[in-house]
Amino acid sequence: MTHTLDATYENGVLRLEHPLPLSPNERVRVTVETSASPLLQAYGILGWKGDHETLRKLAEDSEFDPQESA
Repeated sequence: MTHTLDATYENGVLRLEHPLPLSPNERVRVTVETSASPLLQAYGILGWKGDHETLRKLAEDSEFDPQESA
């Protein structure tokens, strides 16, 4: 049986948002998949020809922050 759920990693422990329907001491296999950043999710939509690391640096540069120029 497969369960897909969300969790938060805190102090070395995964905190589940909801309890699992498991018996005490039941063995499970865990696969961890991190969420992609919004920047990486939009990477293909932008038509950017460079690498994602350069795009990330540009997006996070305060020089290009619209709030900084106001």
